[in-house]
Amino acid sequence: METTFFKSIKEAIKHWYIPVLVGLFFVIVSVIVFLSPAGSLLTLSILFALSFLFGGLSEIIFSISNRHQLENWGWSLAFGIITFIVGTSLLIHPALSISVLAFYIGFIILFRSVAAISFALDIKKYGSKNWGVLLALGILGIVFSFILIWNPIFAGMSVVVLVALSFLFTGLFSIYLGLQLRQIHKSSKSISAELKARYDDLMDEIRDEWDD
Repeated sequence: METTFFKSIKEAIKHWYIPVLVGLFFVIVSVIVFLSPAGSLLTLSILFALSFLFGGLSEIIFSISNRHQLENWGWSLAFGIITFIVGTSLLIHPALSISVLAFYIGFIILFRSVAAISFALDIKKYGSKNWGVLLALGILGIVFSFILIWNPIFAGMSVVVLVALSFLFTGLFSIYLGLQLRQIHKSSKSISAELKARYDDLMDEIRDEWDD
């Protein structure tokens, strides 16, 4: 297991801004839904589908780009693929009932919230002091997703509001995650090439000792 110091001097996180963009998009979607909760179901379904397509594709790109930096990148890739598939399904079949739509979105928010918790633990290993905030937002996302999945008896308006809240918490998490990744990116970039070379040499010596 690598120490926080060793973890922090690896290559800088790539494309840290992708979670920020995804988060902003999700927050915008939640605001739109809050402002017009009585909008047509077809319009909301298409809006959610587009947000999942954008979020899923962005997460796929981010996870592949950082497969050498983040230990749990495979989970992020899987969740990105699932999100993209569900977004495609919603776009192909937009005329869904509100209960079915809530079920779809509830599962996606659940998957993304689990990924959020995984990211929070990864950020902790990089030495971030704010990983607890990310963890809390991920847990809140799970709570709202469970409500959407197991409580379809809510009136249509209530379900729409719950969906909006789920999008809001997911968006806030993505924005906060992106800002934390930016800090890691800046810290990693500020470390000299000489220190990184010394780190690589040290790790080689440790591996040689273990092999002997």
